[in-house]
Amino acid sequence: MSKTMEPDLDSPLGGHGGAARKEWKHPSDHWLRGFVLDNRAALGTLAVFIVMMAVFMIANPTVFTTWYLYSSVLTTLPVALFVVVPLVFVVTCGEIDLSFPATMGFASWVFALVVQAGYDPFLGIAAALVTGMLLGFLVGSLVVYGGLSSLIATLGMNFLLRGLIQIINEGKSTALTSLSNSWAYTIFSSQVYGIPVQIFWAIAFVVLSAMLYNRHRFGAQVRVVGDNPDSAQQMGIDVKRVRVKVFVFVGIGAAIAGTFSVMINFTWWPTAGDGYLLPVLASVFVGGTPTWGGIGTVVGGAIGAVTVSFIQTGVVAAGLSGFYVQFFNGLIIILSLLGHKWNQARYR
Repeated sequence: MSKTMEPDLDSPLGGHGGAARKEWKHPSDHWLRGFVLDNRAALGTLAVFIVMMAVFMIANPTVFTTWYLYSSVLTTLPVALFVVVPLVFVVTCGEIDLSFPATMGFASWVFALVVQAGYDPFLGIAAALVTGMLLGFLVGSLVVYGGLSSLIATLGMNFLLRGLIQIINEGKSTALTSLSNSWAYTIFSSQVYGIPVQIFWAIAFVVLSAMLYNRHRFGAQVRVVGDNPDSAQQMGIDVKRVRVKVFVFVGIGAAIAGTFSVMINFTWWPTAGDGYLLPVLASVFVGGTPTWGGIGTVVGGAIGAVTVSFIQTGVVAAGLSGFYVQFFNGLIIILSLLGHKWNQARYR
């Protein structure tokens, strides 16, 4: 063998010359490619949202270039975000929670009772949060320790809590006009330079939840439990406790959402939360969190909530009748799911 054909043993790959001595890197090691791979579900949802908004803007540029449209959406969007984000944890854990609309109504009812009795609204917020945590713990205990299916148990709790609200209140609403003069309303539901304050609180909630999901031990445990509960148990993770915690988190998010909805409208309705069941679930799946558990995306869920929130407004503003709203809801959801199916690196 000639000298030139002998491998260079000093080179990691046995190559020749300086070029061969350069450290080999996987293509995904590049920061941009790595970012795209790690966030492909959220980026796919963002692409759907951009295309949808472009279509709406072409259909009616006059409406979609005015701030009033976006201000109205940003006023109610936070209510959905406070529930969508915790549901990402539940679905990642391999469960589902259909009781959050009634939890929203029950916790906001407690808030309304405290404010109506003349107490400080901050005390009402604390009472609503405690109520949401207790209801979440109750639902989680039924599923985890009672051995019930999360789909059936949470659906039953939704009917049970909603029926209890209706029986006690007999369908009557509660007006809370005094909220407009409180510090709680100024801090949580007023406007700054025409921007609803609640959207800033919602963004902070999304950011903190994303850090909890991606950077904290609890988020890692949720993903492991959703992927393989038996392996998680062998790793020393208390699987039952983690599963109960995700339901408690949904209860907290639902309580915050219900409280914000009351402060937006200055009125508590016995049906509070009822209209959020399907849009919130759609937002989770449109955002790129699959149904099989183990993986999910908080940011994608938030973008999915924004997408779903703009569908109804966009369809009507584009000049179509309200009869087209459900059609476009279904169309966007199906197209998004197909896109995620092709985009996901792993399926079952």
